[in-house]
Amino acid sequence: MLRLGTHIRLTVREIEHLIFITDIEPGEIRTMDDLERYISKCKRHYWGTSRDTRELHRLIDEAYHRCLKCHDLTGS
Repeated sequence: MLRLGTHIRLTVREIEHLIFITDIEPGEIRTMDDLERYISKCKRHYWGTSRDTRELHRLIDEAYHRCLKCHDLTGS
């Protein structure tokens, strides 16, 4: 994820990874709120308490945290 102030942009690799895990297109993600809404949407779509669902939620969380390790374009 690239970050400039409050604006973010997912890299092609991150988008492909999120689609691979969730099979849900992220669409226009331009802020952290957009990204958090997308993550919530994915978890709501795959709801439940089964072992597989918990594992999928863990993978979604890991992908989210990988995105948070972003590159700040302001040089800070």
